[in-house]
Amino acid sequence: QLQLVESGGGLVQAGGSLRLSCAAFQSSLDDYVVGWFRQAPGKEREGLSCLGIGGRRIGYADSAKDRFTISRNKNAVYLHVDNLEPEDTAVYYCAADVKYSTVWCPLEAEFGSWGQGTQVTVSS
Repeated sequence: QLQLVESGGGLVQAGGSLRLSCAAFQSSLDDYVVGWFRQAPGKEREGLSCLGIGGRRIGYADSAKDRFTISRNKNAVYLHVDNLEPEDTAVYYCAADVKYSTVWCPLEAEFGSWGQGTQVTVSS
């Protein structure tokens, strides 16, 4: 099972930007579909974006289409968030290792490996 590590979270002011990173411990994410999710206080975890192997396929939730950008290089998969809003305050998770899916982006339950999350707090 992959061990995923997120980084890049923190406290930022509204209107600022962040780049979150997701890397695999002692492994590479090159051959995996990777998704980004977030869970705000008191809310269910929601999917934000996913990226296919080689970056050839990308998907965004409707809530993430305007300000979120997913990308990858040989080292990690990234989620860039622009114009942060207090409503973006959440724990952000990356996930990988999808065995099978009939939808794009794969459903949350179809990801087999998860990171522990990185906290993003946006102050107004």
